Amino acid sequence: MTKITKAVFPVAGLGSRFLPATKAQPKEMLPIVDKPLIQYAVEEAVSAGINELIFITGRNKRAIEDHFDKAYELETELEAAGKTGLLEQIQKILPKNVTCIYIRQVQPLGLGHAVLCARPVVGNEPFAVLLADDFMTVDEGRPSVLKQMVDLYEKESSSILAVQNVARQYTMQYGIVDALPYRTGLEHVKAIVEKPVPEKAPSTLAVVGRYILNPAIFGCLETLGKGSGGEIQLTDGIAKLIARETVCAYHFEGQRFDCGSKVGYLQAMVTMGLKHPQVREEFRQFLCDLHLSE
Repeated sequence: MTKITKAVFPVAGLGSRFLPATKAQPKEMLPIVDKPLIQYAVEEAVSAGINELIFITGRNKRAIEDHFDKAYELETELEAAGKTGLLEQIQKILPKNVTCIYIRQVQPLGLGHAVLCARPVVGNEPFAVLLADDFMTVDEGRPSVLKQMVDLYEKESSSILAVQNVARQYTMQYGIVDALPYRTGLEHVKAIVEKPVPEKAPSTLAVVGRYILNPAIFGCLETLGKGSGGEIQLTDGIAKLIARETVCAYHFEGQRFDCGSKVGYLQAMVTMGLKHPQVREEFRQFLCDLHLSE
C-alpha cells in the first residue's frame, strides 16, 4: 500500500465573492479568529500524515508563500521583546519535516487544470486535494476530516470524495454524485455531474472540498476539453475515472463551512470563536448579550 504523503492546495482563484477584501490579498489568507484559512487546511493535512504540500498559485498569492516561510525580522523582534509565546506560535506554523512546493497556474483554467499542474510533483502516487475555503472542523479529540479519509483509503485503495447532502436548490453550486450504498458512511459513485440545475440533479449529495485521488486522474484530466464555465473541471475528470476504477463517496464526521461565501465565513468565525481558549468565554457572553430577535 502506497502511503499518502502529498497534498495539493489549489489557491490560484481570484476570491471575487470577497472583493474588495481580496483585491490585494488571497482569499485563503482571510483569518478565522487568529489563523488564516490556508493554515487550517495545512494543519488538517499534516494531521493526516502529509509532509509534502503542493500549492497551485496564481498572481497576487505571494502572501501564502510568505506565511509558510521563516520570518527572520519578526522572530528577532519577538525574541528581543520577550514574547516567547507568540514566537513559538509562528515557529510552529509549519513542522520541520514538512516541505512546500509552489507551482504557478499561468491561466485560470479551472480546478481540474490546477490539479493537473501538480502532476510533475505528484508522479504516480495517490494524493490529497484540499480546498481551503471549504473549512472543516471536528469535535475535540476526533481525527480531522482528511485523516478520516486517509485511513479509509488504506482500507479501500479507491479514490474518495468527501460528500454531504445539500438543499436541492443549491445543486448548481456543486459537483453532485449518484451513488450506491456500500457500507456505513461510504457509497460507490455511479456518476458525477458538475453543477446540475435542481430539476436535473441525480441527487442532493454534493462533493465538498476534500479528495483522495489515485494518479489515474491525471490521464483523465489531460484529455478533457473545457466544461462548465469554460474551465477544465475536476468533476469531469472524476466522471472519466469512474469508468476505469472504483470511486467512493464518504460521509465524513465533522462540520463544514463554505468560507467562499460571506455567510459561511461568518458562521465559521462564530463557531471557532466559541472554541478558542483565549476568547470563547468573553465572546459567548457578548453573543448572549445581543438578545437577537427572531
